[in-house]
Amino acid sequence: MVDSAYTLFERQQTERGIDVEQVKEHLKALKIETPSWGYGDSGTRFKVFKQTGIPRNAFEKLEDAAQVHHFTGICPSVALHIPWDKVEDYAQLQQHASHLGLTLGAINPNLFQEDDYIFGSLCNLQPAIRRRAIDHVLECIEVARTVNSSIISLWLADGTNYPGQDSIRGRKHRLFESLQEIYQALAPEMRLLIEYKFFEPAFYHTDLGDWGMAYNMALKLGPQAEVLVDTGHHAQGTNVEQIVAYLLDEQKLGGFHFNSRKYADDDLIVGSVNPYELFLIFYQIREALADSQDAVRQNAANIAYMIDQSHCIEPKIPAMLRSVLNVQTYYAKALLINLAEVRQAQEQQDVLAAESAIREAFEFDVTPLLQVVREELGVPADPMRAYLKSDYGQRILARGKGGASW
Repeated sequence: MVDSAYTLFERQQTERGIDVEQVKEHLKALKIETPSWGYGDSGTRFKVFKQTGIPRNAFEKLEDAAQVHHFTGICPSVALHIPWDKVEDYAQLQQHASHLGLTLGAINPNLFQEDDYIFGSLCNLQPAIRRRAIDHVLECIEVARTVNSSIISLWLADGTNYPGQDSIRGRKHRLFESLQEIYQALAPEMRLLIEYKFFEPAFYHTDLGDWGMAYNMALKLGPQAEVLVDTGHHAQGTNVEQIVAYLLDEQKLGGFHFNSRKYADDDLIVGSVNPYELFLIFYQIREALADSQDAVRQNAANIAYMIDQSHCIEPKIPAMLRSVLNVQTYYAKALLINLAEVRQAQEQQDVLAAESAIREAFEFDVTPLLQVVREELGVPADPMRAYLKSDYGQRILARGKGGASW
């Protein structure tokens, strides 16, 4: 039911030159993938904190993820991490997902938890260890084929702790050779999303330490390789929006792992620390969706939006809901930017007018808009409240403690 608050909102936006119906269509088209590991037990490097009711296997992780989709209507796929989510029959897991109204999304190889990888995986000096790492990624590609996934999401923990520990250039060459074999095994519809991180767990140098290194690898590999931007994987003060804009212009932005951080890779709920940054990221995407170049528009339309968080102290499902709702909220605000007004101010080199046009959209309360969109999607106007009023959180307590962890 359209109430007076929405009527006022719609009139305000129409007067600003915003097509509210188009904004609603963009919001309905937004899809956010949640990660299986976000529903499991997790912690810091010091301790994993066990919670009651945590999923005990991949099937139960999907059941929890289905709750997030049920209450939001925009989370139809779930990313898997192998071997955390390894099962004997992936077709059965896919069938279970389908029964829950879900699909299986990005497949994430694990190249950091084996003893063999103490000195690296795809960059390791030992050919046998590189072979093991490559074979694991090839196994993940086969899993992707089985479950009809089109994305291999690769985060590499490789690096060194001390100067002289290994040849930095040598590791670069080994990495590219390893990635070449992996790239050649991709099905035509698949994409390899290459993630980067400027530190941790390596302390001296990281083999894929920033977006430029990931971009260089993706560029050399070919059109099926793109860059994945984890919003928590940057040094303090990094202009993440500029990275997003650059990659869009190069048609190499593959996707996001959304989270937030105050100091380092803290894996906090996205939008909880710097919501304006999240909004400005979406501004760059909004601008690219309206670009005159077909290739830029296509890249912007093909971005994989994914959550990647470690909910250490929060209840898992409500934390995931909060992240999804934050992404939806700041995407909605970015859709209210009057791009024509911004361009006019830019052409006149009116700095204050340009900044004001951006900020004005951020300051709008989009609650009435989101309530109407959710009503039209057939989900609760307040997904968090609806979930907390449901009995699902109580029912899963029967699982006890000792669920799956990573």
